[in-house]
Amino acid sequence: MSLLTHVLVCLFGMGSWVAINGMWVELPLIVPEIPEGWYLPSYLTVLIQMANIGPLFITLMHRFRPGVLDERSVIYSIVGLGIIATFLLAFFWKHTVTMGGTLHSVPLLLLSLLLSVVDCTSSVTFLPFMMRLCPQYLTTYFVGEGLSGLVPALVALIQGVGVVHCQNSTLAEAVNETADISLVESGILEAIYQPAKFSVQVFFIFLSVMMVICLVAFLILNYHPAVARQRMNDLYFSDLANGEREHALSLHDKAPEQKPMISPLNVTMREPRSSFGKGTYSKPEVLFIFVILAWVNALTNAVLPSVQSYSCLPYGNMAYHLAATMAAVANPVACFIAMFMPIRSLNLMGLLTVIGSGFGAYIMAMAVLSPCPLLVHSTSGTALIVLTWILFVLSLSYVKVIIGLILRDEGHSALVWCGAVVQLGSMLGALSMFPLVNVYGLFKSGDACNTKCPL
Repeated sequence: MSLLTHVLVCLFGMGSWVAINGMWVELPLIVPEIPEGWYLPSYLTVLIQMANIGPLFITLMHRFRPGVLDERSVIYSIVGLGIIATFLLAFFWKHTVTMGGTLHSVPLLLLSLLLSVVDCTSSVTFLPFMMRLCPQYLTTYFVGEGLSGLVPALVALIQGVGVVHCQNSTLAEAVNETADISLVESGILEAIYQPAKFSVQVFFIFLSVMMVICLVAFLILNYHPAVARQRMNDLYFSDLANGEREHALSLHDKAPEQKPMISPLNVTMREPRSSFGKGTYSKPEVLFIFVILAWVNALTNAVLPSVQSYSCLPYGNMAYHLAATMAAVANPVACFIAMFMPIRSLNLMGLLTVIGSGFGAYIMAMAVLSPCPLLVHSTSGTALIVLTWILFVLSLSYVKVIIGLILRDEGHSALVWCGAVVQLGSMLGALSMFPLVNVYGLFKSGDACNTKCPL
């Protein structure tokens, strides 16, 4: 294996969701400066689901016009669009337009939609592209995809996003003489957000640079001679139709002098169990794999992230930042574990899904109990919620990698469907949580400084 190829694949994978992940972690600095306020996360959720038109188009093209669409061209287009959109965000994110008599952050929302299209479409193009390389590089890609959430989170921590301390409101007025006197009450604390070490503009330029790095890595993966030697076989790069390509690959895999020395019994045993991929798995097993894939991505990409603040903030800002950062670390750690322990067992996959869902159930319960969850005044409660988030992400991230490895063995079209189901699960999770959070108000947030819970 080539170290250069591993590094390039990791950098390529980092470009998959770095833009939208960066947008989410920067919200505490963006929200106070725009008219939408804290409704922006709801708008982002809707925009991301609208952006699934990109994966839908790619999937339909592979289904009805196989072999016509080359994912390399699509990747060049979406990564280039991501570079332009993040760069423009750096200069226009605060600009507003008057519509219907009210101000709206039209440039921010429009560019966020474009970035959502970029990142959603990456799910059905980046993974199929990995078929061009040897199987061991797929795990490295998942490591990079995990880092697409970790790296922006670490940069945001360095920036000082959302760092708050509580101060007596009378002291706050002494510092700020323009403060509303009605806020000055004895015993009332006010949340004071510390200024960031660098601006939102610099952060978006950083995201644009990350997308440029992704594009450069992709170019080298396509054209560098050292990488060419790591390709599984060069016939994949031909312009054959999908059926002809799979036939050519199967012929290429046979040794030149191979003779049919297989007994009729072995022929029977090797008959495909289904029409999916290479026929390794039966139809119920394929359905099981895709249901698990949709469920896991619904939980990790939509359901639990939408309530992370409700589950963690009652324990303090440190708990929230630790949970967010360490959960982001757990994702690539799970990929590293899968790199050395790629256990393709459906039973293990199901067991880990149940365990991870159990951790998710505890997180959801604490979010429902917000602003006074269990052990809210205890250090053990803080440690428990952070540990639960880490184990939740660790277990289900491992499941996602194993499913990716299983489907990679089944061929190019299986990875296309893998990306489509990932987006479907994420969409269903987001659509189910949107009304619960934003319409029915099932979850309640407390004041970071003044919420009092019974001991």
